[in-house]
Amino acid sequence: MKKLLVIILINTFLCISAYAAKNLYVSYKDFPKQVYKNQKFEIVVKALITTKDFESINTTFIGGKNIDVINSNSTWELISDNIYENRYYFKARNGTFVLPSLEINILNSGNIVETSLLSPANISYSNIATKDKRFSNIIAKDLVLKAYKTKQYNNKESLTIIDIDAIDSNLEDFSLDNIEEQGVSNIKDEFPNQNLIYYFVMPVHKKKVIFNYYNTSTRSFVDITIPLILQNELVSTQTDLNPNDSNFEKYKKIAVAVIFVLFLLLYIWKRSKLYMYISIVLFIITALYLMPNRTGIVKKDSFVYILPTKNSTIFFKLENNQKVEVLNTKKDFIKVMGIDNKFIGWIKEENFGKN
Repeated sequence: MKKLLVIILINTFLCISAYAAKNLYVSYKDFPKQVYKNQKFEIVVKALITTKDFESINTTFIGGKNIDVINSNSTWELISDNIYENRYYFKARNGTFVLPSLEINILNSGNIVETSLLSPANISYSNIATKDKRFSNIIAKDLVLKAYKTKQYNNKESLTIIDIDAIDSNLEDFSLDNIEEQGVSNIKDEFPNQNLIYYFVMPVHKKKVIFNYYNTSTRSFVDITIPLILQNELVSTQTDLNPNDSNFEKYKKIAVAVIFVLFLLLYIWKRSKLYMYISIVLFIITALYLMPNRTGIVKKDSFVYILPTKNSTIFFKLENNQKVEVLNTKKDFIKVMGIDNKFIGWIKEENFGKN
C-alpha cells in the first residue's frame, strides 16, 4: 500500500512539474467560418510565451490536403508582453481541402526549447456562383477597377486593357466568360494587396463588358462595368492595324494594276517605246504591290507589344516559336500577324528570325 502511494505521489509530482515547466501556449485568434473555391483567406495564430529564455519562434506545417500556404515563412510579431501573433494566408483548391496542423517551436541558439502543436481549425467549404456567367472567379475583401483603355485591334475587333487593384483576393484566377482571346499582361502579388493588368479582345460593336466578384466584407456580389470606348490611337495608320485589310491599300493595288494593263494595251496598239517603258515600270510596281509579305519566325518567350515604343503595354508573351507575316517596320520594331495563332502586334526586331 505504501509502495503504491509513493508511485502515485511521484507521478503527481512529475505531472505538476511538467505543467509548471510549460512556457508555450498557442491558439487561434481568428479564422473564417466558411471559405469558397480558390479563395485566399487569413488565419491569425496567437502564442503566449511565459519565458524569456528563447531567441526565435518558427512554425512547421504538418499534413494538409488541397490547400496552399501562401506565406509559410511569415515572421512572428510581439504584440504585447509575452504575446506574439502571426498571420498565415491559405488558398483552398477544392471542397476536400484539409488545413495542416501547426507545429510551433521556440528556439534558443538553433535548438528547440519547447514545442506546441495546434490542430487544424474547423472551416467549412462552399461552391459559389456556379451558374453565374458574369462571375470572374474572384473572391475579395475589396476590388477596384483603376483604369481601362480600348484600342482598335483589327477591322473587326477591339483590344481592351484593364488595371485592377484588390485586397485579400485571388486575382490570378481572373477570367471573363465567353471571351476567346484574354489573358494576364502583368500581376503583382504582395498579399493581401494585388494588382492585375489584363487584356481581352472583343468585337468592335460591343460597347461594354460586365463582370462581378464576391465581396467577403458585404457577403454579396458586386457588378463591375467596363465601357468599351475606342480610342483614336491606332497603330501605324488611322484606319487599320493590318495594312493588308485597308480599303485604301486594296484600291491602290487595283488602280496600279488597271493603269499597267491600260499602258500595255496602248503599247500593243501604238508600238511606242514610251508606252513600253511606262508599261515595264508599271509592271515592276504592280509586281511589288501584289507580292505577298515576307514571313518569319518570332522566337519563344518574345514579348508582343501594342505599340512600337519601349514603354508600350505588353500584349502577351509567346509560349512557343510563332510563324508570322511581316506587315510593317518602324525603327527597332516589326509589326507582325500570327499565321497559326491569329494576332497582330509589334515585336522587337532582335526577336525576329527567318524561316
